[in-house]
Amino acid sequence: MDVEECLKEWEDLSADYKRLETVNKEYVTKLEEVGELQATCMKEITHQKYRMSIIANALKRFDKKGITKDERLAKLEKEIMKRKAMLHEINTTLPKQNSLYLRIILGNVNVSILNKNDKFKYKDEYEKFKLILSAIAFVLAVANLYIDFRPLQLILIFLLVWYYCTLTIRESILKVNGSRIKGWWRLHHFISTIVSGILLIWPQNEAWEEFRHTFMWFIAYISVVQFMQFRYQSGVLYRLKALGARHNMDITIEGFHSWMWRGLSYLLPFLFGGYVFQLYIAYTLYNISFHRSATWQVPYLAVLFLMLHCFNMYTILQTLKKKTQSSMKLRYRLRAIAYRLSNELAVLEQKWRQNKLEPKSE
Repeated sequence: MDVEECLKEWEDLSADYKRLETVNKEYVTKLEEVGELQATCMKEITHQKYRMSIIANALKRFDKKGITKDERLAKLEKEIMKRKAMLHEINTTLPKQNSLYLRIILGNVNVSILNKNDKFKYKDEYEKFKLILSAIAFVLAVANLYIDFRPLQLILIFLLVWYYCTLTIRESILKVNGSRIKGWWRLHHFISTIVSGILLIWPQNEAWEEFRHTFMWFIAYISVVQFMQFRYQSGVLYRLKALGARHNMDITIEGFHSWMWRGLSYLLPFLFGGYVFQLYIAYTLYNISFHRSATWQVPYLAVLFLMLHCFNMYTILQTLKKKTQSSMKLRYRLRAIAYRLSNELAVLEQKWRQNKLEPKSE
């Protein structure tokens, strides 16, 4: 370009910059307005909840005094329940306060994601993160089975520490943004972080060498099971979300949940195998704790692996029990309905036959 063209380009760019300044000012103004509207909404929600609690307490006093409820009071109770559900929906569109763990880790940074598409993207990134790290852990575990190289072992263990620490933070952010992950699976990752940290500071001695192969086999096995779970659970969640039966922020977990029931027969043995493997590791560590080179890390790890086994087994057995009981109740209910319908049909058939056999009047 010559001088004239450069000057003309700069004039055009200056005009574009003036438009940018105007848009930016409008953007900043809208941001301030959004902040004010959010504060107003949260204030109004608090006001609604306070006034509804007064009305609800008055209705409870009516019950205690034995005052009979008329149609107006019954309708009022239904309206209160509807209003609570509506307030919950409104609350999902507003920023939420961080949990204690997030305040300790991140401070008072707002981690609420208000855009639905951004929420889905964050959840998908979480799932991809778990899948990729499981694949890397599998490769490193297999490599450590055939290569006795201490730095390679430390790389795997440090990766586990970082992985579980990151999971606890990401899951806390997901929880703030509406994910319904259960408390045990979050606690499971906190305990796993502690286990990985203790493994990282376990010195290389005879006790470690005796345990190393067992641990590497465990990591390889768990990585394969997690991949199988991811493939299965993601497919089930996709179908249930499409049918409106599950929340859009539900995630895959390293265990069993009631919504995973259908088609799970092939996966359950692998889950039980992983939990039995944890028990075997606890037993192995208990035996190693009597070794002359065993350090304090060994008994602590034995207790933690035993804890993981017990709580995982309890969780899966309780879920299976509840699901089986609910299936039995549904089966008996359907049988009762079928029996009642068959009796009603028999009565109708008998009446029809009687009407058919009765002579017609002239």
